[in-house]
Formats: sequence, structure tokens, C-alpha cells
Amino acid sequence: MKLLIFWDIYWRVWRNAFLKELPSLKEIYKPDFIIVNVDNISSWRWPIEKHILELERSWVQVMTSWDHFFDNLEEIEDYISKESSSLIRPANYYESSEYKIPWVWYKIFKKNDKKLLVIHLLSSNWMRDSVYNPFLRLWEILSQNKEKVDGIVVDFHKEYTSEIYWMWMLYDGQISFCYWTHTHIQTNDEIILDNWTWIICDVWMSWSLNSVIWADFNSVKKRFITGINKWKIEQSLDKRYVVNWVFVEIENMKCLKIEKIKKIKR
Repeated sequence: MKLLIFWDIYWRVWRNAFLKELPSLKEIYKPDFIIVNVDNISSWRWPIEKHILELERSWVQVMTSWDHFFDNLEEIEDYISKESSSLIRPANYYESSEYKIPWVWYKIFKKNDKKLLVIHLLSSNWMRDSVYNPFLRLWEILSQNKEKVDGIVVDFHKEYTSEIYWMWMLYDGQISFCYWTHTHIQTNDEIILDNWTWIICDVWMSWSLNSVIWADFNSVKKRFITGINKWKIEQSLDKRYVVNWVFVEIENMKCLKIEKIKKIKR
């Protein structure tokens, strides 16, 4: 089973860059599943349905969202309430008998004879929402899921590297591949444990080459010089871009290969 995994495609310019590069990537890597994080795909907010459907038409089967999940909820609620939704929410929000947060929070995606379980988690440290312990939630999901799958992938949105390595060692052999997001830089620590679980701390993002992460340089200049967060941050519209992704191969739950790729368009 072959996977292409992209993280954090920012706004219109980089959404278009991703869609421009995707056909050639599909031809080269011939993936069974494409996983994309779409948290900032619609104007630094959670996606609108128009952009979700645009990705689906481009053969993206799985989308994750993390801590901006509720920002555009009114515009996307009908879509994510459908059983066919490609978008999954973080699995570890608190719920009770009085109130349950709806929508899909982990899902088995199927293509031909292949089954991929995708789980999405938020860290309980330094996120804007209070959430249930992600390590316990992952254990609960793995215990509850009785359907045989070919691979299990976990997208863990976090701040601390220590959380990454703890989850990796705790679930070595029980998941195929675990990757982390949020730090906006691709890390050089892809590694495999004894029982064929691979990890990488961060996949990185798709963004403007000439920007401060995604912001226009001049729009943040005063903030950096004065230390005052008063001036409005503007999106960089520079059409030179960087697209980052990882290519992963999984067989019988074992992750056999991970390859980091970066493409720069000047």
C-alpha cells in the first residue's frame, strides 16, 4: 500500500500550487491513498465545502484538520455530517452523556482490496482547546476497532517532541506510521522501531517561498522590529512556492519505506 501525505496547504496560492503538482506526483508514485491536512486551506481557516470537493475531485481520499476544526463549522457542517465525508476531526475532544461532538473522528478508508485506518489526534499541551489524553484515546480506538486493516496511520498535532517519541514507543507494532504536525518545519528524524512502526516529527507545509511561513514579509516587519502585535498580517501572494510531502509504503501493517520530498518552484 502506497501513501502520499501532505501537511498544511495554505490558502489560495498554495492550494493552486498543490493541485498543479499533484497529477505528476500521482503518475510518479502511483499512491493508493493521498492524505492532506486542510486546516488552513481556506483563508487561514478550516476549509469550506467548495475547497473540500475540489480536493476530492483531484483524488484526495483523506483529509485531517486539527485545532481550527470549528472555525468554519457553519459552512461545512452538512458535508462533514455525511457518512461519505473524507474529512475527519481530532478524535480526543471531551464528550459526555449530555453532549457528544458529532462527525467522523477516525475512519477506515477503502480502495480496491486495501483498507487504511486513519486516526487524528490533538495534543493536550499548548493547544487552544482542552482535550482528552491522546495516548489513552489512541489505545481506546485500537481496542475498539476489530476490523482487519492493511495499515494504520496517525496524524498527531502537537507542540512537544517528547510526546512524539513516547507515542511512538508506546504503540510500536500496533500502528504503521505516525507523523506529527504544527511546527512548520520538516524534520530530519524519520526512524523505524523494532516492530516496523515508522515516525517523522513533522512533514512540513506547502507555502510561498518568499514569505514568513505564509505571511507577506512587509506585513510582519513592524511586528518583528517593535514587538507590538498591532499591524494586520497579510498573506504572501508570491507565486513561487515550496511543496513538501512524504511517500510511505506499508505492507501487512508494517511500514517498509518513508521518503521525504521537497519541490521548489522559483
